[in-house]
Amino acid sequence: MNNQEIKTPLNAEENKAVSEWKEKKMSQIVEIKVSNVDKKIYPNKTLVKLCNYMDAYSNDYIANKLPFSIGSADSNEIQKFGLKQGDVIITKDSESPDDIAVSSVVIEPLENVVCGYHLAILRPNKNELDGCFLMMKLKLPDLKNYFFGVANGSTRYGLTIGNIENAKISFPPLPQQQKIAKILSTADAVIEKTQAAIAKYKAIKQGLLHDLFTRGVVPETVKVQNEKGEEEEKTVWKLRPTYQEAPHLYKESKLGMVPIEWEVLTVADVSENLDGKRIPVKQQDRDLQEEIYPYYGASGIIDYVENFIFNEPLILLGEDGENVISRNVPLAFKVEGKIWVNNHAHVLKPIDNVTIIDFLCETLEAIDYSSIVSGSAQPKITQGHLSKILLKIPNIEEQIIIGKKIKAINKKLQTEQAYLQKLYRLKAGLMGDLLSGRVRVKEA
Repeated sequence: MNNQEIKTPLNAEENKAVSEWKEKKMSQIVEIKVSNVDKKIYPNKTLVKLCNYMDAYSNDYIANKLPFSIGSADSNEIQKFGLKQGDVIITKDSESPDDIAVSSVVIEPLENVVCGYHLAILRPNKNELDGCFLMMKLKLPDLKNYFFGVANGSTRYGLTIGNIENAKISFPPLPQQQKIAKILSTADAVIEKTQAAIAKYKAIKQGLLHDLFTRGVVPETVKVQNEKGEEEEKTVWKLRPTYQEAPHLYKESKLGMVPIEWEVLTVADVSENLDGKRIPVKQQDRDLQEEIYPYYGASGIIDYVENFIFNEPLILLGEDGENVISRNVPLAFKVEGKIWVNNHAHVLKPIDNVTIIDFLCETLEAIDYSSIVSGSAQPKITQGHLSKILLKIPNIEEQIIIGKKIKAINKKLQTEQAYLQKLYRLKAGLMGDLLSGRVRVKEA
């Protein structure tokens, strides 16, 4: 058997779809222009908006809403490199071949926007090729691999015009391209809205955490109508007034002003550190286990092992600063069930009647640990440093309410994040089917 990929035979419908497709070199259907307009502003040139490398690299769709920088270009450069609707932009140079030929497309008439340095403009023949379709086609593995293979360089990689001209593009009739582009761009629009919702909930959570961890909540009795229309009293929990609004509700502490009812305690006061109860398990032993339980490393990445230590909800606190903090992984997170933990993380068990796990976990996650991280090659948070961290601790009842409020916003975040992952999978499947011709689309 040779090393060629074994492909599943196409069925009749797939054969019909593929038979309508053509394959041509880029040079036959695309006008290629490599920009030489840099970021400098020259006094003898006209001020323009520059679509720079990161604008094209970070956005699939180029539109007027992007915050373009200001540059300058002469009349010939404006004429040659001014961007038009339908233009596809690719990254021509990069420090990594993986970042070569990253594509974006201009989706609307732009106002005085010129393509910047290290980018190439691919202007499709509008009678044969749709720009949005081409942008998406360039994201498929076959073309990515082609550009990866031909990129020249050692410390910095680049494409020649010849490399781009020789790339082969398969495509269906123009109306089908437009329908495919419409389907995939609609998926992108839903993804963008979901990302915006996640960003909104994160901002809401950030503000909520600040208020809850500085002001807390207090019960208030209000009158409401029940299902029978009768008036009855109900207890609701609302944020305390701020210190500025009601200074008599606060007291001075080592962490500044805190509500009178709160205490300032150390991590050692509110939790038991279970690091000494670890069961050492070697890598080769973990790989041979028949039963599987989660194994947690410093960054929360899960492997599986049979051996376990704990069988109750606990807090896992990563101590490897490089693996945890710089990657924006939550430093503290709650785990339940049977787990094994390596020596790059601390395990904490809340002390009963002092704190509850949900409140303590969120409190620890909100801390900035950068000032207590030690070491340079592999920064760590030692058990000694961790145990002395000061925390603001309300009474248990208030902790429970605070935990519920945080849990509610977390649930919304998790729902949106799960939906986003589902959308990513859906789009990946659509791209594989539609851009290859495996699934035929009907023309609009």
